Amino acid sequence: MFSNKDLRKLIIPLVIEQLLAVTIGMADTVMVSSCGEAAVSGISLVDSINFLLITLFSSLATGGAVIASQYIGRSDHKSASLAAKQLFYASLALSAVLGVIAVFFRKPVLNMVFGSIEADVMAHAQIYFLLSAISYPFLAVYNAGAALFRSMGDSRTTMLISILMNTINIVGNAILIYGFQMAAAGAATASLVSRAVGAIIITVLLLNPRRIIFYDKLHKPEIHLSMLKSILQIGVPNGLENSIFQIGKILVASIVSGFGTISITANAVAGNLASLQVIPGMALGMAMITVVGQCIGAKDYEAVKKYTKKLMLITYGVVWAMTLLMLLFSKQILSFYSLSEETTTMTMEVFIVHGICAVIVWPLAFALPNALRAANDVRFTMIVSLLSMWIFRIGFSYLLAQGLQLGLMGVWFAMFIDWFVRAVLFIWRFLSNRWRGKAIR
Repeated sequence: MFSNKDLRKLIIPLVIEQLLAVTIGMADTVMVSSCGEAAVSGISLVDSINFLLITLFSSLATGGAVIASQYIGRSDHKSASLAAKQLFYASLALSAVLGVIAVFFRKPVLNMVFGSIEADVMAHAQIYFLLSAISYPFLAVYNAGAALFRSMGDSRTTMLISILMNTINIVGNAILIYGFQMAAAGAATASLVSRAVGAIIITVLLLNPRRIIFYDKLHKPEIHLSMLKSILQIGVPNGLENSIFQIGKILVASIVSGFGTISITANAVAGNLASLQVIPGMALGMAMITVVGQCIGAKDYEAVKKYTKKLMLITYGVVWAMTLLMLLFSKQILSFYSLSEETTTMTMEVFIVHGICAVIVWPLAFALPNALRAANDVRFTMIVSLLSMWIFRIGFSYLLAQGLQLGLMGVWFAMFIDWFVRAVLFIWRFLSNRWRGKAIR
């Protein structure tokens, strides 16, 4: 169903797009670091909450993408477009509600999650949270549109939009942070504008009826409960899985926040760099949704196995290449951050250990389950992820970081244990063939 040329056309723009997506967070952190470590810490704490909410939008978009891909595999383009319209309205409604809640309750949420943090860190966190919340609807609409383009096998368009968004964000950062000395507020404002532009452009493009999938008469809302149910059957378990995952990361961040500003900053920078290490793998995981979803729609299960194995081999190759490249130039990369010597040392230690573990087990823990999700086997991936998160990542974080006094490194060791458990269970599930027969009827 997919030639090597088709796969290249899908994967290469996805890798570039995901690299650019991470640079938004890295650009914020690098540029804000010139304003002091309190600003970096404030942004990193809020981002742990932001990622929880953004994960809901992405999960909903994934549900729509899986359904649309399966309809495309059946050559039922009308139903695919109908699913797209339902996805748009659901994404907009969910993000608007969460945005309003975040705007009005941001201070109680920060106090509840992070407790007594330093006053200057809290000041930066509050303004960053406010402006981030305003951008939620734009980000949700963009994520929905990008997922639909990927379902069509067109990742080049979303890559070009991402390039524009990143350009706006970086230029905005330069003007607002360096020119107007707005620190966290400047970083959040630049991200808000870039997300708004991306949402508008991708929505306009999807109004074109000549596309395989398009928004048909978006100005006339219509709710199709059966279609919405199909999307939610994938989006809700995936959203619950990813949301609990992010809640776990917030709990872990609250542990790290008790170690002081140096650990918070080292964790934030190491997190940025760790995300960059596995970006190619994340892109391959997105490609797997499209490829496996269309194979499932066509009921070609041998093709599912063939392309999953092929994409996993590519995933391992690109993660190895990216990790080795970043480790080779790790000192030069860290020099972009205005960090103290102690913070730099701590960040470097985490960065190296993460790289070693990423090349061994990350693809199996995070790329492989996308093949199961594309087959609608979302309940299994949800249960595994939830149990592994709470038992190993969170439980062992308390045990290793606090009980055994390993500090920040203990938190990261707990994460690696979580990865290994996920990998073993996802390999077993895929080889068992129990994911067959779960496609939409």
